[in-house]
Amino acid sequence: MLEELKEMMCNYIEAAPETITPESEFINDLGFNSFDFMCLLGEIEEKYGIHVNEEEIIGLSTVKDAMDYIEKLKKA
Repeated sequence: MLEELKEMMCNYIEAAPETITPESEFINDLGFNSFDFMCLLGEIEEKYGIHVNEEEIIGLSTVKDAMDYIEKLKKA
């Protein structure tokens, strides 16, 4: 999943995929703004067939947080 997310993220930010780690923070490290982050979430919803709850995403600050959240929703 990490590689898929890296590929999606690089559509919204100017970062090389190899520089993105699970510990990378969306805003502080990768430079996401709120619009790009919401677009990324839409793409994630479509790719994984899940529905992201906007209230729950507030706590997603790192790539690992997002991966854990996606896994949780996929199992539900």
